[in-house]
Amino acid sequence: MKNKNSLLFTALLTGIVLLIGCAQPGNSTNNKQDEKMQTVLISTDLGDMTVVLYNETPEHRDNFLRLAQEGFFNDLLFHRVIDGFMIQAGDPHSRDAAPGERLGSGGPGYTVVAEIQDGLFHQKGALSAARQGDQVNPEKRSSGSQFYIVQGRRWSEQELDMMAKNRGIEFTADQVDKYTNVGGTPHLDNEYTVFGQVIAGLEVIDKIATVRTGPGDRPVEDVKIKSITVIE
Repeated sequence: MKNKNSLLFTALLTGIVLLIGCAQPGNSTNNKQDEKMQTVLISTDLGDMTVVLYNETPEHRDNFLRLAQEGFFNDLLFHRVIDGFMIQAGDPHSRDAAPGERLGSGGPGYTVVAEIQDGLFHQKGALSAARQGDQVNPEKRSSGSQFYIVQGRRWSEQELDMMAKNRGIEFTADQVDKYTNVGGTPHLDNEYTVFGQVIAGLEVIDKIATVRTGPGDRPVEDVKIKSITVIE
């Protein structure tokens, strides 16, 4: 992901650009919160994660469900893994990729309009859409298929206060509670679309995040998505 065509994350704390909950369902002011939420099971080599998809982000929800039902994600790799940050997947080029091959630039050939919501944030387990950086993507449109799941870390209230002052924002009481007690990546809030949350299998995130990695943060031994199945 070194060239200009690669999908990138913005890691504000380091000043580099990289590809890359959330509020509990019902904390958003959107009336869609009252609708029944879809649930999917992400089965991986290192365990299963159950994820709810938010009705507040219908474009991302419906796109993710359609790709899952088509089998798009089957046998794709978690191609970028950073301990203490996130695990990333969804690049179709990762299917049957050669060892050491640089990954992260693939997608389905389209992007998804941003659905960034104030009430949906990057606590541990947040399912969020990767995207290109602001320089080439000022509308913050999401990748059509690449996503990341937050691992992050716990933050002190002092750190959150400093971050809020530097960014001219204010964290809610719920955000402070989640970031101090559960963990996450608060510096990504309002920059990427959060569209789901892991509700079971948080330990699988830790298992994947701590594998040994090589160039490009790709796991030395492949970690594969076996399938993503719609269960509700």
